Amino acid sequence: MQYNPGWNGSSVNLLHVRAAGPGDTLHYVWSSIGAPAVLLVATQSPSSALRVNWTQLLSPSPAGAIWIDPPSSVVYSTAVVFTKLFEFSEAKPSGELFYPTYDLAEFSWDSLNHTLNHTALTAELRGAPTTDPGGGFSNGSLAFRVTAYEAGGRDGRLPSLLHTADSSQVEFVLAGVAPRGNSSRFVLEVATVEEAGAVRRLRSERSIDDEYTPTIFEVLSLVAESQNGSSALGFLQWKATAYGSRSPRREDGIQCRAQGLRAANGTLPVSGIVQAYFGEGLGSTCTVSALNVSFGGEEGRVYQEKRYLSWSVLLGFGQPPRDSFSPLVISITAVALGTPLAMLLLGSCVVLLAQRRRYSEYEPIN
Repeated sequence: MQYNPGWNGSSVNLLHVRAAGPGDTLHYVWSSIGAPAVLLVATQSPSSALRVNWTQLLSPSPAGAIWIDPPSSVVYSTAVVFTKLFEFSEAKPSGELFYPTYDLAEFSWDSLNHTLNHTALTAELRGAPTTDPGGGFSNGSLAFRVTAYEAGGRDGRLPSLLHTADSSQVEFVLAGVAPRGNSSRFVLEVATVEEAGAVRRLRSERSIDDEYTPTIFEVLSLVAESQNGSSALGFLQWKATAYGSRSPRREDGIQCRAQGLRAANGTLPVSGIVQAYFGEGLGSTCTVSALNVSFGGEEGRVYQEKRYLSWSVLLGFGQPPRDSFSPLVISITAVALGTPLAMLLLGSCVVLLAQRRRYSEYEPIN
């Protein structure tokens, strides 16, 4: 993990996470220059390196300021941008009442270097609006907590996402922000950037196994696929829940919904690293999609009580991890289905034996 490689200042944030394999390298580049974003690049070289032209990156025209050396080693690249935070309340009977939008490109961000932990491979990007007329962020903040992994496993905190060494996790945290309504709900807009030849699709999978995330039976994945659908290139994956506590428990769950994937080529806010890597013709050469993720039930009062919201999402390359049935659930299912079946077979055997042993002293009447 490198903070601002090649730059001595801390007025801007750029975190480079590099994972090197025997024949390839994965690059994650997180930044808050403009809207907070992460650039994901997979290469076929074990020695590929990130290059940054800082003078150009911090100029009004950053196109070409970020590249991977050697450029021919790049096999796939994409970007995820966290663009806006919406807040609305159910204003019955008139319907939904939307408040002024929080544009994350206009936030002021703390130095990421203060939270960088090279041992735990974690960092936190925390910020607040540059101008806050309503004072909602006077005692609160919005943060993105990044975690990289050296091996496969499962995160220890709910929602206990299953991860691989090829993936990273980001946790969106809203803490202490004063809602502007009595029953406010929040919506986070997430945008993805794909080069020609790839397309994003939203998948939903349900399972009866909720051992690791109690009461949550749905996993959603925003998967980048080749145009012919033959292979998965990258993904975002999350469980259909958020939490309203710093130490989340089952009862702290907050309903989480994905509101549909849509094209957003003309509405992507400015992100320094996305423009720097993909160039000025971003809207014409790449496919930009956006997805709204909403938090809160119909009443929207969970956040009102604790003033805390966290949502975890996994990012990575290739197919998203898939949970298999745990031994505990397999055992419970076997007992639940096997016991009635065993009783049925045993009862049938008893009836057959009883019929064979039946006799009478009377002769049948002809």
